[in-house]
Amino acid sequence: MQKVIKADRFFLENEVLDEGYLSIRDGKFAIYTQEVPENMDDIIDYTGKWIAPGLVDTHIHGFHGSDVMDATIEAIDTISKGLPSAGVTNYIATSLTASVEQIDCVVANVAKAKEQVEGAKIEGIFLEGPFFVEEHKGAQNANYFIAPSPEVLDQWQESANHLILKSALAPEYPETEAYIKHARSIGVEVAIGHTDATYDQARNAVDAGAKLFVHTYNGMRGLHHREPGVVGAAMTLQNTYAELIADGHHVTPGAIQALLNARNRENTLLVTDCMRAGGLPDGNYTLGEYPVIVKNGAARLESGSLAGSVLQLKDAVRNLVHWNLATVHQAINMASVVPARSLGIDDHCGSIKKDRQADFIVLSPDLELHATYIDGNLVYKEEK
Repeated sequence: MQKVIKADRFFLENEVLDEGYLSIRDGKFAIYTQEVPENMDDIIDYTGKWIAPGLVDTHIHGFHGSDVMDATIEAIDTISKGLPSAGVTNYIATSLTASVEQIDCVVANVAKAKEQVEGAKIEGIFLEGPFFVEEHKGAQNANYFIAPSPEVLDQWQESANHLILKSALAPEYPETEAYIKHARSIGVEVAIGHTDATYDQARNAVDAGAKLFVHTYNGMRGLHHREPGVVGAAMTLQNTYAELIADGHHVTPGAIQALLNARNRENTLLVTDCMRAGGLPDGNYTLGEYPVIVKNGAARLESGSLAGSVLQLKDAVRNLVHWNLATVHQAINMASVVPARSLGIDDHCGSIKKDRQADFIVLSPDLELHATYIDGNLVYKEEK
């Protein structure tokens, strides 16, 4: 079965193509051409619109009232079905700090749900905790913090049917190096977050194999000219990836610019850290065991501390462009192929390439989401 998408612009990983036609056969990308196809009946006309790869959210807890920690098939189904409205076609289901037993239940549920739910595709699991410290706990429950444990990771990975792709830790634990090396040996990337580590401790973790920084600036020791801290490590250490929550609440545009000037946009990725209130009105919600108040686009604990976000990834892309911090092409890549590459899943998602699954979004020139396609099928269309 063939479809042909006509549009004014197509955003590929390494180039932007002008007005033309993109063929889709059997749910996969085929060829792009500027020539008018012979069979005009196949054409889906998006004249005036742009085509970009489906967005990949590698750090997201919930959406539309559900949370990964709910540990039910229904919750995962709600999240997956809702995310195309945010431009997301692929995501990493993200847990929170909890007991070893509860996390085991959560990851087992994600594995069970993966093949049953519809909507955005579950690419894996991100363990955000419990290997953190009190000083920068954020909305993580410190009662469940433990030292990094290869044995516990193995238990979770077995329950998760080997879906765990990323695990975060605070690198000041003595067990850090052994944990990182073990995690990498079983295909799990290690991220640094919720930590009061020094620059040297962060650098040692990277030397051991840690590859990512969790929501850079947030939940970590800040930059000081005599102790660069984890923020300094995120700015300077090579061969790493840095997450950013570009909602205007977690990090100001000026701080984002400083990070991007120090690094580059090819290894800085946009994430949402979205909690269950994503896509819903302001009000009272929960994140894990904590009550959360969502007001004016920010999710906060009763103490006033930020508690995840209600950011949608399509809006993070638009924010970077509107803040003049990235071109449209750069911002799209930072929300698609870069996050996919950070976890080694860019071989099948995050870009428009021949024979890839046809997961893509339709944008207006002002970066409003018009439609989302998964496997070449329309799964979301904006309401008029």
